[in-house]
Amino acid sequence: MLADLSPLIAATAQWLTCAYPSAGGALAATLCEVQARQAVTVAAWLRYPTPADAALVGISGPGGSARLDWISGADHTLGHDPDAHAWRTWVDEVVASWAACLLTDPDLARLAVDTLAEGSRDAGDPGRFRRLVAPDETDRRAAALLRHPDLLAPVSALHQDQLLDLLKPGQALTA
Repeated sequence: MLADLSPLIAATAQWLTCAYPSAGGALAATLCEVQARQAVTVAAWLRYPTPADAALVGISGPGGSARLDWISGADHTLGHDPDAHAWRTWVDEVVASWAACLLTDPDLARLAVDTLAEGSRDAGDPGRFRRLVAPDETDRRAAALLRHPDLLAPVSALHQDQLLDLLKPGQALTA
C-alpha cells in the first residue's frame, strides 16, 4: 500500500510552478519550486493527516488537474498527447488550493505549520518551512507570480473555506 504522499506532492507542486512560473533564471526557478513544494507539503499533510488517509489517496488517486487547468487557462495549451501529461493525474485540487492560500498569506502559512507541529505530524525543525512562512526578498522575487494573491485567487477560492475551518482554534488533526 502506498502511504507516501510524495507523488501527490511532486505533481501538485509541479502544477503550481507550471501555472505560475518564475521568470528569473535557474536560481529563481529553483527557489520558486522550493516554495511551491513547501506549501504543497504543508497542505498535503493537513489534508491527509494519517497514514490511512495517505494510503487511501494512493489507492484512489487524488483526482487530477483538469479543473485547475481550466481555471488557470492551461487546458488550451496541453495538446492531445495524454502520455506527455500523465503526471497531472496525481495533482490534488484541494491541496493545490490550500497551497495557494498558504503562498498568498504568510500568517495563514505560519498557522498551518504551527497546526502541524501541534498535531502528530512532525513538521521537523523550525526552519524546514522557512521559505514558505518567512520568505526573504529573493524568495518573493523568484515566486512573484506564485505568491500573487490576485493571480492565485481563482485557485485559492476553490477550497479556502475548508482550510480556514480546519485551522480554527480548537480543531485537532487526528493521526
